[in-house]
Amino acid sequence: MALDWLPRDHEIKDHTLWGDEHFGTEPPCTMYELRPIIDNKGNEIDVLKTAWITLNNPKQYNSYTTEMVKGVIAGFHRASVDRRVVAVVFTAVGDRAFCTGGNTKEYAEYYSKKPEEYGQYMDLFNGMVDAILMCKKPTICRVNGMRVAGGQEIGMACDLAVAADTAIFGQAGPRHGSAPDGGSTDFLPWFLGIEDAMWNCVSCELWSAYKMKRLGLVSKVAPVIKQDGQFIRNPAVITDTYLEDGEIVYGDFVTGEEGKKARDFLKTAATDFELLDKEVDKIVWTFTNLMPGCLIKSIDGIRMKKKFFWDQTKLANRHWLAANMATEAFLGFHAFNTKKMTGVDVIDFIKYRQLLAEGRAVDDELMEEVLPKPQHVNKK
Repeated sequence: MALDWLPRDHEIKDHTLWGDEHFGTEPPCTMYELRPIIDNKGNEIDVLKTAWITLNNPKQYNSYTTEMVKGVIAGFHRASVDRRVVAVVFTAVGDRAFCTGGNTKEYAEYYSKKPEEYGQYMDLFNGMVDAILMCKKPTICRVNGMRVAGGQEIGMACDLAVAADTAIFGQAGPRHGSAPDGGSTDFLPWFLGIEDAMWNCVSCELWSAYKMKRLGLVSKVAPVIKQDGQFIRNPAVITDTYLEDGEIVYGDFVTGEEGKKARDFLKTAATDFELLDKEVDKIVWTFTNLMPGCLIKSIDGIRMKKKFFWDQTKLANRHWLAANMATEAFLGFHAFNTKKMTGVDVIDFIKYRQLLAEGRAVDDELMEEVLPKPQHVNKK
C-alpha cells in the first residue's frame, strides 16, 4: 500500500467506562446480555450481536431502583461502544410490565422530603434518558406489558417500539404526586399530537397497545396470548374498526360484562412472546443490512427533534421535581406505598383542595388530614 510507511497504532482501544458492577441477575437489577443476530431464514449470524438490556424487578412491575438506573446507563453505554452490536433491545422480565416508572417504595421511604437527595437521583434519571438518546446503535423498546409513568418516558426515548397486544400505556404523575417531566411532556406531542398528548399526560388514563398503534406511538403490535395452541388477539380490546356514535373506537377497551369476562380471562391466560420477538428480529435484520454510519446518522437526525425539547427542559424539570418531593410528591408516593394498609392509593383530593383554598400551609398537620388512614393497626 502507498501509505504503509506512515506510523499507525493498530491496537484496539477499549472505550467502555464500566465493568459488570452495575449489572446483575437477581432482582431488583438491570441485566445485560448479547444475543445473536437472526437472519430472515432463522439462521444465526456470526460475530454480530443484539444487546439486550432487561429490567429485572417483576414483583414491583419492573419499576427501576436507583441501582437499576445505573445499570441502564451502563448498558446503553456498553452497547454503544461495542463494535459487534448492531442494535439494542430494551425490555423487562415477565409478561405483566415493561416498566411502571421509579420504584415508589424507594421514593416514599427514602427520597420524599429529601429534595437534595432526589435532585441527585434525577441527575441519574436524566443520564438514563441521555444514554438512550445518545446511544450510537438503534434502540428498540420491546414492550412486554405495562409501560406507564417513567416507564413510558424511557420507552419513548428509544427509536422504535414493538408491543405485546396486552401492553397498556399511560402516565400517573398528576394522580400520584408528580408530573410527567422525565420525557413525556417533551416526547408525547411528537408522537400523538397536542390534544392527545395533553389528555394522556394529565388524565392518567391507560390506553391499549392497539390504540397507541393507531395514534402512532408504537411501530408494531403482536398477539401474545395462546389458546389451544393458537395465538389470539387480546379480547379485552376492540380490534375491529367500526363507528359508534360517529367515533372510531378501534383500540378502546371492551366495557361492561364482556369486558369483565375478558379481563378475568387475561389473569390466567398463557402468554408466548414468539411473534413479538420475531418482529424484533425483523427490525434488527433490517438494520443489519444497512450502512452502519448512514444508519446512525439518519437515526440521530430524527432523534434530534426529540432531543431538542428534552435538552431544553431537563434541568429545570430536575429542580422542580426535587422541590416537589417536599410537598405533593411526599403525599402521592406515601399514599401509593401504603395502599396495602389503607386500601386506597391516593390522597383525599377534595379535602386537599379545600385546605389549600383556606390558605393552609402544606405542613405535617395538613398532610395527616389528607393522607389515607390505615384500616387496622399492626400491634407487633
